[in-house]
Amino acid sequence: MAFIHETTMTPGKLELLAAWLPARPWYAGSLDAPALSRSGGFRLDDPEGAVGIEFMVVTDTSSGAPVAYHVPLSYRGAPLDGADRALIGTSEHGVLGRRWVYDATRDPVAVGQLLALLQGRAEPQHQSRSDTPDTSVVSDFTGDGASALVALTSVEDARHGTDVTVEAKPHGALTIRVVRVLRENQPGTGDALGSVTAEWRSPDGGRSRGPFAVLTA
Repeated sequence: MAFIHETTMTPGKLELLAAWLPARPWYAGSLDAPALSRSGGFRLDDPEGAVGIEFMVVTDTSSGAPVAYHVPLSYRGAPLDGADRALIGTSEHGVLGRRWVYDATRDPVAVGQLLALLQGRAEPQHQSRSDTPDTSVVSDFTGDGASALVALTSVEDARHGTDVTVEAKPHGALTIRVVRVLRENQPGTGDALGSVTAEWRSPDGGRSRGPFAVLTA
């Protein structure tokens, strides 16, 4: 399980995201200056221990009504080949040194672990505590067996979120829809093979729950 260091990142995650979010097609806040706060999330372990994987929720209040955004992130100790468009930025970690921070929907290690989570094969971890499973994150899989990621074939951002198409063995092409704008009681997908639901905090201290990702054939 991943060890969470009690240290700093410079620039911080919110600072990196404030510069990156306004260009996303699913972002609905102020294009000038997002007003972001941390609102929840969880982590997944990389079996090889090389890539940090975090499913972060940030709330933006720049346009009045708060909007919760789901932002999967991956952290690497060196650039990911061919992933310049996925780079959110670099940051100096107080213990690990320079980290390359990526949109995890375009990182094959992170996508492989998200597929495993959707199929109930990966255990979600607490966002800020080492070696602590997060039992509030729930996977619901109704497919006919697990699939192993072979390749990440396409990623498309749209107003509804991000569709990640993968080639998986033995089931062939599968699509992971990453929900970007989080809402309670968001309608499900009728042909879904699996889903992941989790919690996030609202600015008034309340808790909401909804889907973070959905798997379809």
